Formats: sequence, structure tokens, C-alpha cells
Amino acid sequence: MNLLRRLRRLPRPRTLRARLIAGLVVLLAVSCAAVGVAAVVELDGFLTGRLDQQLQQTGPSFPQSLEHGGKFKPSDRDGDEHGDTRRQAAGTFGARTLKGRVTNAALIPAGADPDLTVTLTDRDRTALAELPVDGRGHTVRLSSIGDYRLLAWPGRDGDVLITGLPLEPVRATVHRLELVASAVFGLALAVAGVAGALWVRWSLRPLSRVAATAARVSELPLASGEVALPPRAPESDPRSEVGRMAAAFNRMLGHVEDALTKRHASEERLRTFAADASHELRTPVASVRGHAELALLHPGPVPPEVTRALRRIAAESSRMGEMVDDLLLLARLDAGRPLESHPVDLTHLVLDAVTDARATGPDHRWTLDLPEEPVTVTGDTHRLQQVLANLLANARLHTPAGTKVTVTLETAGAEALLRVHDDGPGIPKDIQPGVFERFTRAEHRRRADAPGGGAGLGLSIVAAVVEAHGGTVTLESAPGSTTFTVKLATSGDT
Repeated sequence: MNLLRRLRRLPRPRTLRARLIAGLVVLLAVSCAAVGVAAVVELDGFLTGRLDQQLQQTGPSFPQSLEHGGKFKPSDRDGDEHGDTRRQAAGTFGARTLKGRVTNAALIPAGADPDLTVTLTDRDRTALAELPVDGRGHTVRLSSIGDYRLLAWPGRDGDVLITGLPLEPVRATVHRLELVASAVFGLALAVAGVAGALWVRWSLRPLSRVAATAARVSELPLASGEVALPPRAPESDPRSEVGRMAAAFNRMLGHVEDALTKRHASEERLRTFAADASHELRTPVASVRGHAELALLHPGPVPPEVTRALRRIAAESSRMGEMVDDLLLLARLDAGRPLESHPVDLTHLVLDAVTDARATGPDHRWTLDLPEEPVTVTGDTHRLQQVLANLLANARLHTPAGTKVTVTLETAGAEALLRVHDDGPGIPKDIQPGVFERFTRAEHRRRADAPGGGAGLGLSIVAAVVEAHGGTVTLESAPGSTTFTVKLATSGDT
């Protein structure tokens, strides 16, 4: 469990390229490890088998010479009645056991050393006494001389004759193979990692180009206006996965481009229609209003019902005229027509707008928070005045009597911040995302005595005019607190 937790905590490659390279290196490392382990195990088994063959060939001649006991002398190296060491390799071990007890043990030394004695511990004697007499080699560790490969034969006198050869040469050869294999496989892994990284990078170049094209498309403003998509991603071999993906991506871009072109054409037709309709409606609406006002000025007696009807006609035609003007303004702003551009004293506009709001909304509490120095921006005076009037009218019409409305103007670096805050009931959350869209209305929040209500174009005009000035307008609303914030660049940075 701890190992699994540690493995999970290891950093994992994030990109497809890193994962492919890491997978390639891991697979190669596993393959190299498998080959190395198999080679080491096979070599160890082969050399150990050769030791067993050598023990079988030499037989028990050396331990047989130990059956009669006696002390070993230098002449014993040439073979006599006390010990036959001829044709025995240096390091050969011999021992004799009788009834589970080691009676004799000797070791052929290297060089001219005449001493053949070997020191055995009780544990060594027990291991030798328990060695199976099965004609097969067994590995036993002897305390004073190390690991040995031992083979036991039954003696003529009911004893057991044991001979053995050291495993140190085998272990040294196997260890050398391990070092060589580790060095070769490590170098192979390094070369394969570098070559694999270059190969994967070359293979994924088409995918990188598709990703770069997708990134450029994601940065384009697709919400409105004419959109020019970037060049298509270069296609590679259509038989490959990356080639098929690039082709599918290019087809998708083609469909998106067709849809955007149709949408832009539809928007242009709608803007042209709105502008033409608004322009054509201005004259008949003004005519209806003029005739109604003229009829109200008639000196003769007029029935009260007719007088009320004429007044309603005049009021509604006036309201319709304002709506037509708003639609015409939005159409012109959508068409990208430039506004006037000259220094505007925003402080003076705020003072005038709040003064007008006090006159039209005496049942609200209006407060001002202005900086000591005038705030000047570059723009269209009439349109900025319309922005202020719409925001204040929105606060007046959408909040009950007694609501406190605070207008704050300040500067923050190169920006002028205009805030209109009220402590009314707030704007419902389901309406907030589209509050700056056209014809958005929340009738249930209006005052019961509000006359008629607008067409839901006020805040959309605010957003369009502010955007045309290179600024932004945002909304923060909750029960008891609603704030519209307008950000405009000051004259020094325009």
C-alpha cells in the first residue's frame, strides 16, 4: 500500500509528447531489464552447471584420501597415502562425514602453501552432515571460505565423501556481466530517449500545427461582426490518425466559417432593416404626435373623452418616437459609425444628471460623491449624458419610493470610474446575465405607479455607448445593493 501511494505521488507527464516518450523509455527499460535478468540467470545457471560437471568428473578422489586420517605434509601436494591432491584445482574442498559427524575436512590452497587445513564452525559441520547424497550439486556457505558448490558420494565404509569448488569465480563473472549489461542498457536507454523524443516531436508536428490553429481560432471574437478565420491547419498523410484529425478539424473550420458568414449577413440585414425602419418611422410618428397636439389646441368645445384620447395619442407617439430614436442609435452603433470625440467634463455631466433626476424623482434620496478635481474624458457629450440619464432613470423606475441612490465619480490610474448604487430590492439573478441585452425587462420589479414602462432598451444603449467609447460597464446586484460601474479612459490616455 505504501509503495502504491508513493507511485501515485510521483509526477506524471501532462502532455501527449511527454507521455509517449515516457512510455517508450519505460517499455525499453522493462525490455532491457528482462533481457538482463534472463542473461544473468542463464549465465549463473550455466556456470554452476559447469561446476557440477567438473565435480562429477573429478569424483571423490580428494575426500577419499581423507578416509585414513593423518596430518598433511608438503609432500601431500604430490599425492601420497595421506592425501591425493593431484589433478585438483586450487580451492577444492574435501570432507568426510561418518554417522552425521564431520571427521575430516581439507582445502587445497593456492600457490605453494602446504597447509590444507580448514576451520569449520558448528554450523558448517551441521550443514555438511545434512548434505543430501543424491549425486547433485548443492550450494552451501562455509563461514571461513565462502560459498561453495558441494557434491556428496557414499563411501566404502558407510561414510559420506564430500567435494566442492568455490562459487566466487562464478559470482565474479556474473557480477561483471551485470555491470556490463547495466552500462550498455543505460547507454541504450539514454540514446533511445533522445532519439525517441526527436521522433515523437517530428511525428506530432501536424498535431502541433492543428493545436496552434485552434489556439488562434479561440482568440477570435466570434460573438458578433465579421470574423476572418486563420488559414487551415496543414494536412498530412490522410491514412494516419493525425492526418485524419487535421482533415476533420479543417472541415469543422469550414462549417464554422460558413455559419459565421451567414450569421454576419443576417446581422447586417437586420441592422439595415432596423436602421431603415427607424428612419422611416420617425416622420409618421412625429406627424401623429403633431396632429394630436394640434387637435388639443382646437379652441372649440371638445368632449372630455376625445381630449383624453388625444392626450394618450400624444403621449404614446412621444414614447414611440423615443423608442424609434433609441433603435436608430443602436443600429448606427452596431454599424460602427464613429461618435464625436472631444474633451468632456464628466463631473459637470454627473451634476446635471443628478439635478434632473431629483426633479423627476423627488420621492427618492439622491446623493453625490465627486472628487475635488474635475474628471475629463474624451467622447461624445450627448451620448455620455444619455448614459447617465438611462442609469439614473433605471434606478428611479425600478426601485420603490424612499430608495437611496448614490452616484460616485472617481479616478483609478488612467481610468474614470462612475458608479450608480441603490439600496433597492436588487435585480433577479435569472435576469442579470442578460441585463444589457435589448428588450430585457423585469416588470415585477417596477413601481406600481410607474407610467407605462420602457421597451427594455435603456441599459442596452448604455452598454453600446460605453463600448463605443472603449470602456466597459458591469453590474453587481443583490437584495439591498445594486451597483452599475462604468469605466472610461481619461483624456490623458485617449
